[in-house]
Amino acid sequence: MAVSLKDIARRAGVSQATVSNVVNGYRPVGEATRARVQQAIDELGYTPNLSARHLRRGRTGIIALAIPELNNPYFAELADAAIRAATERGYTLLLDYTDGDRDKELLVADGFRAQIIDGLILSAVHLSRDDIAGRTSQTPMVLVGEAIYHAPYDHVVIDNLAASREAMRHLIALGRRRIAFIGAHIEADRAPSLLRLRGYTEALAAAGLPFDPDLTVTTSGFGRGDGAAGMRALLALPQPPDAVFAFNDLIALGAIRALHDHGLRVPDDVCVIGIDDVEEGRFSIPTLTTISPDKELIGRLAVEKLLDRIEGRPAGPPAAFQPPFRLVVRESAPAAGPA
Repeated sequence: MAVSLKDIARRAGVSQATVSNVVNGYRPVGEATRARVQQAIDELGYTPNLSARHLRRGRTGIIALAIPELNNPYFAELADAAIRAATERGYTLLLDYTDGDRDKELLVADGFRAQIIDGLILSAVHLSRDDIAGRTSQTPMVLVGEAIYHAPYDHVVIDNLAASREAMRHLIALGRRRIAFIGAHIEADRAPSLLRLRGYTEALAAAGLPFDPDLTVTTSGFGRGDGAAGMRALLALPQPPDAVFAFNDLIALGAIRALHDHGLRVPDDVCVIGIDDVEEGRFSIPTLTTISPDKELIGRLAVEKLLDRIEGRPAGPPAAFQPPFRLVVRESAPAAGPA
């Protein structure tokens, strides 16, 4: 026989309304009372009917996360954090895949799945602020990632300029002077690669080092193969670099492979640093020094801000949220520098 709120109220010695407030999070309940109700819930084995609860509120209980890549471990780790955060709040997270295609991104942003989702978390690659501002769908949305700025939606993004400067300061402190950047991309005015490239050039200037355009490699993508190809191009220069700052960890890992194939040692001959702190970099040889964004917090913040909008909690005007990052020093650019 199914356990009811009335059964829980009787066991806990409180009103049914109090039990409802605890289960649904409607109103603050004292800690002692909440503990008593939770104990009754655990003892009776009560499981809330989430589908019925969402339907009573005119919702489906499903939110979506739209990402541009499935084979990039950064997005896998981000999705994992978002799924856990959604589950804790009684929602199901649907994963949508855009392949970084502009038309697919527009389709998703304009409410392609509006009938089955209550809200959308979007990581876009090719959409502009105007694309997002002109969105007609009324489905609540939160942006993650660095491709769009100043759009009228909550936005969770790391400070790319500060992150790039931090990576460069580390390489410069190791005594490296010919530092290359792999992963330049110029498709959008405020694409993350441009912000990271700007941080790279600003750090060079702050250290009194010249900017050499030959050390900046434009890539068509952001994967391991792009990193390897970019590194091979740099090694063909009359004066190759003594360090590499990569747009992301996958490019950095590809660069390390190319260096190995050319008989060069990392970090002795060339230091390498990336951004993302994907798990693969913790097991590569050498392990990868990287800028580590708080992916757990990024996923959790995106879900929380979206659910605030969905459930009508006071959230204020749309705002940007910048989770922290940290430098993780490993073998590819160790603190002690090359031997």
